[in-house]
Amino acid sequence: MTPSTPDLDTQVSHHFAENSGVRLHYVTLGEGPLIVMLHGFPDFWYTWRHQMPALAGAYRVAAPDLRGYNLSDQPKGGEPYAMRHLLGDVAAIIRDLGEERAILVGHDWGGAIAWQFAMHFPEMVERLVILNLPHPQGLARELARNPEQQRNSEYARAFQEEGAHERLDLERLTGWVRDDMARERYREALGRSDFEALLHYYKQNYPRPPYREPRGPVVKVQAPTLVIHGLDDEALLPGGLNDTWQWVERDLTLVTLPGAGHFVQHDAAEAVTRVLTNWLARGPLP
Repeated sequence: MTPSTPDLDTQVSHHFAENSGVRLHYVTLGEGPLIVMLHGFPDFWYTWRHQMPALAGAYRVAAPDLRGYNLSDQPKGGEPYAMRHLLGDVAAIIRDLGEERAILVGHDWGGAIAWQFAMHFPEMVERLVILNLPHPQGLARELARNPEQQRNSEYARAFQEEGAHERLDLERLTGWVRDDMARERYREALGRSDFEALLHYYKQNYPRPPYREPRGPVVKVQAPTLVIHGLDDEALLPGGLNDTWQWVERDLTLVTLPGAGHFVQHDAAEAVTRVLTNWLARGPLP
């Protein structure tokens, strides 16, 4: 049973790590091997409220607010949101907890960061879990080849326009949250966030047209990998999952969930928690 909102709030501990002068807020729950869970857009650490209590019985779970969000710092300008800084944030949190490695879980932009972190810092990733975010090669291929994915990525192109943040408001950013109590938490957290910073993730890191086929060698992920994808995701189509096995050196587990959308950890909370806990308990294949 997942604790109620007040119960989880009283159980987590709040911390701050620092990366080159940027303070990063994160919460922790439980003791054991470290799991770091990265949220996406528009979200904050609380997105993992259904999964954290179930994992905390066997793991130390850390869930940060990405830079720009909620209680983390919100540096001005676009360059601080380039991928290299986002990867540095993850490393800073792992080291702030006194560890050198972690199980890394990411959704949406958190998934994009997790894919890149696993490729660039393989020694720091014990295992990798990705929710509703194709591998960068798969997304680039679909954007180049698939007209439906091109249409469905119109929102990202709009986010890349100058002044796009001025068209955002709390109603739009929290409209996807179905639970009334949780929506109030989101309004509070996103009300503290910098809308312009949130869109710098897209301006700095999302592919821009003209879309091109990915070329050149790929650094394969060395960690055992679990990919969970809600098939009703209208932003990121499941075709991007094809060939993921070519970009992962170790064992890859792919789980698709019909009836769940982009925010699969909410739409199919029990299924995601069960898949995640069972996969972690199984241990890596030889």
